Amino acid sequence: MPQGDYGDLTIGRLLLRETFKADETAGDKRSLDLDGQESSPPLTRAALVWRHDNVIALEQGCIVPITFTDKPERNCYGMIDNVSAGYTEWRGEVLTCDWKVSLVRQGSDTEVDLQSRLTGAVRLNDFSLTGERWHAPSIGHYAYYTGSSNPTSMTRTGADGVMTVYRTIPTGVSPRWGCAPASYLNGRAKLTSSGTELCGIDQTLSPTGWALTNGLVNVTTSASGTLDVQAYTGGAWRSKLWNVSVAGSASSITSWDGATLLRNDPEHVILRLTKGLNPGRATLDLALRRGSRFVEGYLQVGTSATLAAYRSTLETNTSFAASGYVTATSNDADSNKFAAGSARTFTAHANGGLTKAAATSLDFWIGVAAGGTAAVSGDAATDLRNQYVAALPETIHVVRR
Repeated sequence: MPQGDYGDLTIGRLLLRETFKADETAGDKRSLDLDGQESSPPLTRAALVWRHDNVIALEQGCIVPITFTDKPERNCYGMIDNVSAGYTEWRGEVLTCDWKVSLVRQGSDTEVDLQSRLTGAVRLNDFSLTGERWHAPSIGHYAYYTGSSNPTSMTRTGADGVMTVYRTIPTGVSPRWGCAPASYLNGRAKLTSSGTELCGIDQTLSPTGWALTNGLVNVTTSASGTLDVQAYTGGAWRSKLWNVSVAGSASSITSWDGATLLRNDPEHVILRLTKGLNPGRATLDLALRRGSRFVEGYLQVGTSATLAAYRSTLETNTSFAASGYVTATSNDADSNKFAAGSARTFTAHANGGLTKAAATSLDFWIGVAAGGTAAVSGDAATDLRNQYVAALPETIHVVRR
């Protein structure tokens, strides 16, 4: 809600007090310079510190939507050029943050398209799979364009609303689509810490109290397992606990010593968790993409061990390990089936999941076949496997329409 007589300014995920003036210049590039002050009071100290830290965390070169409450005609997309913030405390009285953000204005949604550059190759895999190229733009996008060949599409309903997922994206094509800046963040992937969403990657992050979500999947820690992987189906979050281990079934990791953000964009967030093994360490990278039904994991250790990711309690399952995945045999109480797999050979775990002996790394995915035996095309376990294999890196660019 706007504070007092001031409106809201959003720069990407960052919420600030709207400034009176927006400075623009034109020449070789069109710049947009914004500055303002946040203070406590009226903000709480925690809210002011969050705004200060997240201004500084804005990443140079990133494309962000910019929206104003009082100057909506200035809404546009911009590329972060540079940022600064001054932190001042008058002890016992007032705490302030004087900030400046300089952007290169890219244009309004009537001028430009967003281009999703899907680069790289499908995952190296041991099952001779080509996978399925897929992509999910923001909720509220329009005019999705892939040239002379059109993809197929499906919808997935999550906590943020109905999302369109495009399947069988033509090879070598970078989809273009329109989206109003105010809608760009709808359906995004995000990382929250103690319930507060973070901007950028330059953040102090606790190894507890975090959640990784995209409205379809929510991943967090659990007192009864390594990870609580929740799926949004039937209008509610459905929870399943999973163990991650570097000692097979003997001992799972129940706490982490450190957490680091490797990527934090609306289309893709990657979190790295670190555990000391005394000596040595284990790292687990968790990645979540916009529109995905599964979380991706990459577990690493320095010396060979039996690595595993499996259900914390037995759930009757059927192994298709020879084809790269395992899945629940029957629907659960929520009419879903868990599904998990890897791009490389593995042994199915009795509880449901996977193990790999004498290994220093294990890639895996954990998700849900929403609807179980009645899953629609695109949500079945084999579809999720294929989407994992061909989940390509995505970067967002702005191109003139």
